[in-house]
Amino acid sequence: MGSQTADEAKAANVAVMGEPLGVLYSALWQSVALVHVYWKEYVELFGSKPERIDLLNRAAPAFFHMIQDELWELALLRISRLTDPPKTGRAGRQNLSIQALPALISDATLKAQVTQLVADALAETAFCRDWRNRRIAHSDLLLALDQPTTPLADASRLKVKTALLSITAVLNAVAGHYMDSESRFDLGGRINGAVSLLYVLNEGVKVGETREKRLEEGKPIPEDFRCEPI
Repeated sequence: MGSQTADEAKAANVAVMGEPLGVLYSALWQSVALVHVYWKEYVELFGSKPERIDLLNRAAPAFFHMIQDELWELALLRISRLTDPPKTGRAGRQNLSIQALPALISDATLKAQVTQLVADALAETAFCRDWRNRRIAHSDLLLALDQPTTPLADASRLKVKTALLSITAVLNAVAGHYMDSESRFDLGGRINGAVSLLYVLNEGVKVGETREKRLEEGKPIPEDFRCEPI
């Protein structure tokens, strides 16, 4: 999709896929791109280098532990939503989900391919929905009380990566058929995101530790007692 705006990309997709499919594909593409953005920030902070974890713990351990938990659960929640049934609830409320794609595809071969890829994605993302249903969106009583019950499905960064790849495969099958193209959501990085924060934290922690050393040695300078309001 290059440097197109979301509206331009949607118009281009509708032009080759038709109104229902092109609209749904475009919305799914935006959602899949967004979950990758958030997931990459999580990995940059908590799944990249031990030195980064050490830096976060030196700067604000309680705060970054909270951020770690929230970004983790956000990733599982967003993946769950992308793989929900096309309709839920008694009123048949429609959901933005990859499960809605096959019904909008007229080409029999592509429909069969996408149906299988969706089934594969549902299997790879099942752990996300278990976490969503019993811990994130709802609080399973037995789990909350630490009483005997089926444990939460095993979850890891590798499983999230595999889950995202399985969802990407669904969209790329559609794009490959209609536009002879595919998307790599895992490439690139966010400007002024997690990495920028790490650089600022690194400088700040070093300054703070140098100040603490001066105070311990009884050699403070006037700036050591200055606290500017933020």
